[in-house]
Amino acid sequence: MHTIALGAFTVTRIEEMLTPGFDPGFLFPAYDEAILTRNPELAEPNFLDPASKRLMSSMHSWLIRTDSHVILVDTGCGNHKERHTPGFERFHMLDKPYLRNLAAAGVQPEDVTLVINTHLHIDHVGWNTQLVDGRWVPTFPNARYIYGAQEFKHWRSPEGGLVGMPGNGPVMEDSVLPVWEAGQVELIEDGDRILDGLSVELAPGHTAGQMFVRLESDRHAAYFTGDCLHQPMQVARPDWNSRFCEDQAQAVATRRRLLDHAADRGALVFPAHFGAPHTGYVRRTAETFRFEPLAA
Repeated sequence: MHTIALGAFTVTRIEEMLTPGFDPGFLFPAYDEAILTRNPELAEPNFLDPASKRLMSSMHSWLIRTDSHVILVDTGCGNHKERHTPGFERFHMLDKPYLRNLAAAGVQPEDVTLVINTHLHIDHVGWNTQLVDGRWVPTFPNARYIYGAQEFKHWRSPEGGLVGMPGNGPVMEDSVLPVWEAGQVELIEDGDRILDGLSVELAPGHTAGQMFVRLESDRHAAYFTGDCLHQPMQVARPDWNSRFCEDQAQAVATRRRLLDHAADRGALVFPAHFGAPHTGYVRRTAETFRFEPLAA
């Protein structure tokens, strides 16, 4: 379990699962397989499963630690949750060793002080809760859970996210609202500082209220991208949206803005679903960008 030091912070990936996910032509409606010729590194088995030709898809949290805080960015899919939406059957009634993996990193649920959900989709909020005596209760009893105010409103509004993605309704019921009802949620706005060196920035497009997390410490910078980026090929093709992005034009604009910031700052990017090594840098090319995986 590799830990990266960034000034006053350390970052460790906590795996829930790493499996072949979607066919690239399904995930990206604009997909052109010529990208694999132009960027052969994207066809390596850590990014594209050679047997199924599906994109490798990681479900994980980023564990950020300081001297006084234990923070999780996104919480995967969760165990024992009914997921019947077509395309998401691989998330149905999971029994994954996520909490054991967290313990292997030296963290018990009671130790977590902050949980940041970049957005409120099925694969980013699952371990917010766990089933105890037939009830969904917060997994991290001492944590403050950070939801974007706009994102939370979006999914609770009759005209909001559930219109286009009704399958996220059960996710709200078992993974989002129980934490709200327990009084552990803090709603935050664009640009809010979570603590020294850690802030959020609104990143709409994939969802109306998605945020990414910005880390700055000493000379170091990092971005926890949520679903601004689903796969490394979007670094080379920022105009490719996933089929799950709500606002297509806004998603592209947000992605380009993030890539510009990361390339200009020399920041590490910590995406939510990239295959191994799961993190890296954004570098400019003559026409676009390329993803440079972090060296081991």
